[in-house]
Amino acid sequence: MATLLSNGQQSVMATTSNGQEQQQKQRQHQQDELEQQQEQQQQVEIRKSSSPKPGAMPSLKLNRMGSVSPKDKRVYKIVLTGGPCGGKTTGQSRLCTFFENLGWKVFRVPETATVLLSGGVKFSDLTEKEAYKFQENLIRTMVQIENTYFELGNSSNRNCLIICDRGVMDASAYISKDKWEKMMAGNKWNPVEMRDNRYNQILHLVSAANGAEDFYSTEDHACRSEGVDLARELDYKSAAAWVGHPYFDVIDNSTNFETKMNRMIESVCQKLGIDIGDRLQATSRKLKYLVALLPPDSEFPPFQDFDVVHHYLQSAGPKVQARLRKRGQKNHWSYIHTQRRPNVHGQARIEVKTQLTHRDYMNLLAQRDDAHFTIYKKRRCFLINNQYFQLDIYKEPGHPRCKGLVLLETYSSLTGDALKNCMPKFLNIVKEVTGDPDYSMFNLSLKEDWSTTKKFCRSATHGKQDEQSPQPAKQYHPYDENSD
Repeated sequence: MATLLSNGQQSVMATTSNGQEQQQKQRQHQQDELEQQQEQQQQVEIRKSSSPKPGAMPSLKLNRMGSVSPKDKRVYKIVLTGGPCGGKTTGQSRLCTFFENLGWKVFRVPETATVLLSGGVKFSDLTEKEAYKFQENLIRTMVQIENTYFELGNSSNRNCLIICDRGVMDASAYISKDKWEKMMAGNKWNPVEMRDNRYNQILHLVSAANGAEDFYSTEDHACRSEGVDLARELDYKSAAAWVGHPYFDVIDNSTNFETKMNRMIESVCQKLGIDIGDRLQATSRKLKYLVALLPPDSEFPPFQDFDVVHHYLQSAGPKVQARLRKRGQKNHWSYIHTQRRPNVHGQARIEVKTQLTHRDYMNLLAQRDDAHFTIYKKRRCFLINNQYFQLDIYKEPGHPRCKGLVLLETYSSLTGDALKNCMPKFLNIVKEVTGDPDYSMFNLSLKEDWSTTKKFCRSATHGKQDEQSPQPAKQYHPYDENSD
């Protein structure tokens, strides 16, 4: 039988219930205030503990360890690529040690393919559709992993070197051209962003299967099972994947392994403009050749063509040279600011290259030097016999001296017959013009007549030439005019 309460009893119980509710809310409010006060006190203590004590100089200590101002800080992103057993693992370690000794912070991005394949994935077990999706997801994963390290580098208060064990374009070596282009289009990717703007430099370490067969081995790598022939094929494909990057260096097996590692480090230091003194023996030099009567495109190996525009800028002094470079394909562009400073710590030439945003590029254009024409080129990049070449075809508008001019450039440590044998046989090479001031881009762009202007640069060191001094002999130096 249900119990019925009178109106008075119901009113008393409701009042009691409301009172208890209010008391509970008040207690909860007091508890919240207490917790908030405790949290504030903890934050104050944390700030006190992290603040420097009187007499302590943590910032000075940090500066001694390599801290730099945000304005001067550099984040340099490189890719180590190449076929199996090329020295990428050792190369990472050597680069890490070398740059840490210089006070840089170094991050090493793991190889995404190794991470995924070590989970039990076997390409031989995948259907064609599965393999396509795997490659697509591999690239997405790689981009995300790399971005994590890139953000760490940007937030660091020290110069930072980020070493990527392979990069995005390496995936194209394991997929057909049609499928690669379909994948790029489907994800709205373009090669200028994925290849040129994403990384500062590419280092292709040639597989031991190509030139050092006695040292080729698969025993120390859990995910490596390629034979020598397959390793050579993969080595070529991984190199071809990066053809077109503005700073692509092939480190071959023409020397012993120790020298190979030194050449790799030297290449990075050259691009960064770091004075390495006598710590590494200079082995690679810039070579430039005059070419006539270009053959049809069908005579070339696989190549990439780019539109390139150079502007020389007003400089702070006669011995400093600054220029802008715009380089791209299909209206996708990368931008570089190059500053050349001579006679730094005894070195004949130092070039410092900085990647720019479109906005920074447009702002710097206001500093164009009216004494120079803008240089327009078509640049063709290709690879032959593990040697990377850039063919600059000068275009109008420009000075009449540039009409029909074609120059071939490469970096090499080879000499004599070895160098001759690796040169492209299908090109009509007229002569070598390395160090010849008549083929310096700086001089070619001058508006004034060479016979009357005082701005003509006759030596490897940019600046006003003493008219009384004789023209110096050609100098083969890795910092000689690099046309980017």
